Amino acid sequence: MQLTWFGHSNFLLQEDGLSVLIDPFFEGNPKAPCGWQALDRVDAVLVTHDHGDHVGQAAEICRATGAQLVCLFDTVPKMKGLGAPAEGILGMNMGGTVHVGPLRVKMVQAVHSSATGAPAGYILSFPGGFCAYHSGDTALFSDMKLFRRFFDIDLAMLSMGGWFTMDAAEAAVACSFLGCRVVAPMHWGTFPVLAQNTGAFAAALKEHAPDTRLLDLAPGTPVDVA
Repeated sequence: MQLTWFGHSNFLLQEDGLSVLIDPFFEGNPKAPCGWQALDRVDAVLVTHDHGDHVGQAAEICRATGAQLVCLFDTVPKMKGLGAPAEGILGMNMGGTVHVGPLRVKMVQAVHSSATGAPAGYILSFPGGFCAYHSGDTALFSDMKLFRRFFDIDLAMLSMGGWFTMDAAEAAVACSFLGCRVVAPMHWGTFPVLAQNTGAFAAALKEHAPDTRLLDLAPGTPVDVA
């Protein structure tokens, strides 16, 4: 599994020719090292909720690449209005599962806000057996413990910037709930009100989830996640 972080909550996951983009916020993202046009291939675009820093350029990317768009059912009209091709949208809801080719996409709850419907997270099961969880914007919630009953999570992409989401200590506790092997911190450093580094998160992980490995990510630089 190769993971590329483009700043904020924007990630590209690639495995065996399958490319999945989540919350593709490029334009207006001060940490994004490039525009979405630099991407070679995108098979699926997942949007966790309808705030602009998460919808990003999802519609443009799907229109240009033919990628399948996955979002909450209630957000579908908004995505159509932004120009996403209607035939390429999979609208779903909490607890549901859809397939994009060989990729299995499970939508799970998040504790946040959204103008259309509700915010969400995703648990992705890749054909090679790798399992990844993207929390979206969320507060800490104890039902994260249930995810590990159904999924063996290799990688968690967790918001930890505070103000709008969990802070560093809460995200570390989330790792203990999830039992994830590796964590990629997100939703930090983009704007002044957010945490500006991952130092507090690293310290909190040692206390709350010492078995979870913290990824040191530089925007635009792919890393291999074992």
